[in-house]
Amino acid sequence: MGKDYIEFYNKQRMPIVGLGMWQADSAEEIHRAVEAAIDAGYRHFDTATLYKNEAGLGHGLKKAIDAGKVKREDLFIVTKLPWHAMDPSKVNRFLKESLRKLQLDYVDLYLVHWPLGVKYVSDEELIPMKDGRFLMDPTTDLEAVWKVMEDQVRLGLAKSVGISNFTPSQVERIMKIAKIAPTNHQIEVHAYFQNTEWIEVSKKHNITVCAYGPLGSPGRKGYDFNGLAYYVPPLFEDPIVVEIAKKHGKTPAQVLLRFLTQLGVAVIPKSTNPNRLRENINILDFELTPSDLTELKALDKGDAGRSFHSLPGFQDHPECPF
Repeated sequence: MGKDYIEFYNKQRMPIVGLGMWQADSAEEIHRAVEAAIDAGYRHFDTATLYKNEAGLGHGLKKAIDAGKVKREDLFIVTKLPWHAMDPSKVNRFLKESLRKLQLDYVDLYLVHWPLGVKYVSDEELIPMKDGRFLMDPTTDLEAVWKVMEDQVRLGLAKSVGISNFTPSQVERIMKIAKIAPTNHQIEVHAYFQNTEWIEVSKKHNITVCAYGPLGSPGRKGYDFNGLAYYVPPLFEDPIVVEIAKKHGKTPAQVLLRFLTQLGVAVIPKSTNPNRLRENINILDFELTPSDLTELKALDKGDAGRSFHSLPGFQDHPECPF
């Protein structure tokens, strides 16, 4: 019933539902999740150097390819330039390292993970901190980084390049100098934070949007990220969401994901539970009605609904998006 992909301006197609790999930590957990996801029909996998699980994903993908379950050309693999490599001289080296871990010759999409950089200490020290604050590198040059991102497409190491967490003004700056424009913008989007301004500027420039945290990222409850706590919006308990789910015989999670995909936004919910993996991808067999969409759009709390906020030290960076 629903279209199962979004198409980039370069005609590349990205499956509209992918598996987000953030918080998938242990090798065993990752291997099981990738195997279950492949079996459930997932072909879009989203990781990042920062998640420290590229090697686990690569192992799972190679196992599935070797077993004949899937072909490389059927997969859509996304990874991201880390914060401490926001330097034109480091982009190619870090992408090659990601490819080595993923056991791939190319990625389908390479994103600039954030528009800010942290100080480079070593390849392994991804998040240098002092006194509970991130050590920022205020010299980040987004335009210079983007020009080298474009080179990765020319070299055949990435089919497409894109951005993540860029403000509207930062998007405009990139578009002014881009010879290869971003194909995709990955940002926080969910029913309580519909991020309409950032989506509108992306669509204005024919940049597709992928939502991270489309379910409010409930796995962050109790998650310790360098001692930082997160607010998790109670989307599953919202009475409007619950009522619409009952009407369609679906779960609240399925309604929340279908809401975004009907708006043309790709989603990358994270799960390692086989049942929830199947539930999250099986959302294209029903349509939310116009009145459903109106009710869900009315849940938007604007910036007050944002659940991923500035981290300690981010405000020290001139490109901080918050």
